[in-house]
Amino acid sequence: MTMPEQTPGAPSPMGTVRRVVIDHVDLLVSDLEASRLFYARALAPLGFHELDRGETFSAYGVEGAADFAINLIAPGDQPTTSAHVAFVADSRAAVDAFFHAAITAGAREKQGPAEHPEYHEGYYGAFVYDLDGNNIEAVVHGRRA
Repeated sequence: MTMPEQTPGAPSPMGTVRRVVIDHVDLLVSDLEASRLFYARALAPLGFHELDRGETFSAYGVEGAADFAINLIAPGDQPTTSAHVAFVADSRAAVDAFFHAAITAGAREKQGPAEHPEYHEGYYGAFVYDLDGNNIEAVVHGRRA
C-alpha cells in the first residue's frame, strides 16, 4: 500500500483533515501461530506485512511503521477479546479483498463490505471478528473508487 505523503494537519486526498492520534495498538492473543497466519492473510490486501517477529510477538504495518502487534498471552493473563481496530484501505476493492481474505483465514463475519452513511458520506468498511473475538475492520473514506 502506498499512501500519499501528507503534511500533518493538511487536507487528505479525501478532503478531510486527519492526523495520527494513536501511536500503536497491541492485542494479546491466545494462539500466536494461528493469529500470525490470520493477520498475515487478512492484512495483506491492505498492504500491511509482518515487519518484526519474536518468540512471543509479531508486528505488522508498512515499511518503517510497525503500528499493530499481536502478543502471546502470559500465563494467567487473558487474551484481548473485545477491541475494535480499524485499518485504513486505499480503495473499496481493498476493503472487499480484506473481508474475503479474513473470512478465508478463519474470521467470523460481523458485517460484510458496505457503505455506512450513518458514520459519514463516503465511509465504506467491512468488519470481522478475529480468532479471539476482536472486531477488526478495514475502511476507506471518500468517494466511490
